[in-house]
Amino acid sequence: MDVLQRLASNLGRRDEEPNIELARDLATRQDSASIAVLADAMLTAKTPVRHDAVKTLYEIAARKPDLVAPHAAAFLTVLKGKDNRMIWGALTALDAIAASEPALIAANLTAILDAADRSSVIAKDKAVSMLATLAAQSPPSKLAWRRMIDILHTSADNQTPMYAEAALRAAPQNDPAELAAVVQQRADRMAQPAKKARLEKVLRQLAKLGG
Repeated sequence: MDVLQRLASNLGRRDEEPNIELARDLATRQDSASIAVLADAMLTAKTPVRHDAVKTLYEIAARKPDLVAPHAAAFLTVLKGKDNRMIWGALTALDAIAASEPALIAANLTAILDAADRSSVIAKDKAVSMLATLAAQSPPSKLAWRRMIDILHTSADNQTPMYAEAALRAAPQNDPAELAAVVQQRADRMAQPAKKARLEKVLRQLAKLGG
């Protein structure tokens, strides 16, 4: 069966299981040719197929990022559009390849952050994860660290513990004390006990790093 015919929408399905199963299969077989077909469909097919294609591609990226990395340009093209489902799907795939392709992510950081800013909460989460990955590199990206600190100052309460935990990954390569100061400010203003507890845990871990 043609790879596109295995996508959920072409099977008349409304769930994601066919796309996830296809991703497992292509990742296991390292089927680069079929992955290229999906990358093209992500840009050119009708909307239901495009949505299925990006889902399948980021599921592959989660398992075998090296198979999806050659199609980074296609994901960056998606970021120029207005379809939120496509944007956060593309950012999910780019986040999965960020550790192995930090130079590519760094070179396109402005476009990535701009797309996240006009998209969904999921998109913003993926962008912050990429910032943490870049800031944790050796040598670290100082720009990524600065943008992450800036985001933490104003992030929504619901997202702040997750962002602080992401930033913690990069603290040893940067300035633990700077991160601790921001996290302390947010913890002091946090009204939700569970989220406050997560921030306080980050502070304890930063203290061990000298923050």
